[in-house]
Amino acid sequence: MNDDTKGAPQWHGAKLDFKESMSYGDYLGLDQILSAQHPLSPNHNEMLFIIQHQTSELWIKLMLHELQAVRGHVREGKLAPAFKMLARVARIMDQLVHAWDVLATMTPPEYTAIRPYLGASSGFQSFQYRQLEFILGNKNPNLLAVHEKSPAAHAILERELHAPSVYDEAVMLLARSGFAIAPERLGPDRTGPTQADESVKAAWLGVYGDTERHWALYELAEKLVDLETAFRFWRFRHVTTVERIIGFKQGTGGTSGASYLRKMLDVVLFPELFALRTAL
Repeated sequence: MNDDTKGAPQWHGAKLDFKESMSYGDYLGLDQILSAQHPLSPNHNEMLFIIQHQTSELWIKLMLHELQAVRGHVREGKLAPAFKMLARVARIMDQLVHAWDVLATMTPPEYTAIRPYLGASSGFQSFQYRQLEFILGNKNPNLLAVHEKSPAAHAILERELHAPSVYDEAVMLLARSGFAIAPERLGPDRTGPTQADESVKAAWLGVYGDTERHWALYELAEKLVDLETAFRFWRFRHVTTVERIIGFKQGTGGTSGASYLRKMLDVVLFPELFALRTAL
């Protein structure tokens, strides 16, 4: 026994006295996390609804942490760590897909009982989800208005709106690798959604046409395809869960609900990577 543990109560070697040292709960800030659930309705099922969305926000926070690092690595041409991080983000999205299974245990009458207490609050207003969309290239400057209530969040989204997306960095890497990318695709205006570009498609076709020579770019492309595929599953599971619980009612935030979410299924984040498959 070390001097610093001598005389301290233990159980099967586990330290029991944490009066003067950091515990598991201290490290994770569990007092703050576990006291952050404040149901507004008397209905038992609201706790599920709150925790579902709070845990989703934590997972999104981790995705943003990883994707910001991915963007930096791709910019610097350090693809090996970027691959690991992209794979992690795709697995986080898998986790979020399965999380809908838990929310789907809420029945329409159970949701109807808590809905009046939600007011106009909606996942549509998620600042982190908006940032996630922006960093993946699905940008819409009009949606910044939703976040004017929080100057800090608005400022972060404003910066993200003008910053290169992860895919923009991949396209710039193609250009640095000798592929002919149209100058307008490399231009400074990055405030709109990613638009399909024939020069980018031709570049990726060059990568896929000689994978041995361009193996790192080929692997980057496939990691991005994995990521978008996982994102599509997440979106699809979202809309089917909404349809199961509220049908086609209007969303609390004012959108058309499931109809709006179905339109989002048509959004393609990395268009050339899917279009090239027809040409191969």
